Amino acid sequence: MSNDLYAVTVLGHDRPGIIAETTAGLAGLGLNIEDSTMTLLRGHFAMMLLCRGAVEGSAVESALAPLAVGGDLDVSVRPVAEGAASGAGGTAWVLTVHGGDRPGIVSEVVGQVASAGGNITDLTTRLAGELYLLVAELDLPVGSDVAAVEAGIRAAAERVGVTATLRPVEADEL
Repeated sequence: MSNDLYAVTVLGHDRPGIIAETTAGLAGLGLNIEDSTMTLLRGHFAMMLLCRGAVEGSAVESALAPLAVGGDLDVSVRPVAEGAASGAGGTAWVLTVHGGDRPGIVSEVVGQVASAGGNITDLTTRLAGELYLLVAELDLPVGSDVAAVEAGIRAAAERVGVTATLRPVEADEL
């Protein structure tokens, strides 16, 4: 019996057509893309997909092998087990951090989320000159002392010389 849920990652130098080639290979096997994310990081392409279909992992690897032929892209395929939906029973928040760039900003601030039992569900950072920006979506457990979590985040941000705000996700943002 084959697994039917696969995580596919494609990483490397950006060029036109990566998404089209990847998704064509998956569609050719009858796989359905259930979740995906893609970004460019200073000219480097990064994509993750969760796809489902009744095929062997080796068939998925073979279908995507042409992407890696030039040596500029790494492609991996791995079966994944069904997991609980993230954020089940929690409350959704947006964390925004900005200030002068320096090492340790991400670990210091998101460490406060982790210590409160929170889960980061999406995280984006950007560096524009000397200005560092972090935007994260996160879930906090039901019953969390949000004021205490926010105070911890602000104190952590102050330790690394940045500003942080935490606000609830509005329904129309989802």
